[in-house]
Amino acid sequence: MIGLLGDNGKPLLRAYSIASPSWDDELEFYSIKVQDGPLTSRLQHIKPGDDIILRPKPVGTLVHDALIPGKRLYFFATGTGIAPFASLIRDPETYEEYDEVILAHTCRDVAELEYGRQLVESLADDPLIGEFIDGKLRYYPTTTREQSPVMGRITDRLKSGEMFADLGVPEISPENDRAMVCGSIGLNTDLKEILEGFGLREGANSDPAEYVVEKAFVG
Repeated sequence: MIGLLGDNGKPLLRAYSIASPSWDDELEFYSIKVQDGPLTSRLQHIKPGDDIILRPKPVGTLVHDALIPGKRLYFFATGTGIAPFASLIRDPETYEEYDEVILAHTCRDVAELEYGRQLVESLADDPLIGEFIDGKLRYYPTTTREQSPVMGRITDRLKSGEMFADLGVPEISPENDRAMVCGSIGLNTDLKEILEGFGLREGANSDPAEYVVEKAFVG
């Protein structure tokens, strides 16, 4: 959780995923700017030296321990749901545990994909993580409103098989594939149904399986 003190002196908190890797000595967050949002209308104007509120213990389900070993790892995100995966694609453990990592990011407009595109492109030359990637990371961006090379919701492209054809990979299977999901409640629900249709089971920190969905924002 991250937040500021409200005008009434009470903390105003929202759930945010940490986008920086676990080894970094700085915390990075990725958020949209909501002009009249109770928190983001103020958070976007913070300056060096300003105080923010952070809960001392992060929570969430998008951790490696929640998945059993596999060969290929999918990250499925929409919008700012890419934030936890921005951390995980910079984690050496991700590439030590999987032969291939596919980051699928769906947004309405091309500009919303820019953060992920720049991050992925920068990693090959990153002195700390570049050697671990070694061609393992693949980026699959799609848009739903503005024209781009790949159009459509990631759920539709999974169900049609277009995503697998585009990437030249076999259909998702519980023997080889693992997945993490972070997006709207609607997307998470749809992807749960799709992944379970491929035979994957939902895991948790205490009961690992083939896929996990971010639940820190629910409730």
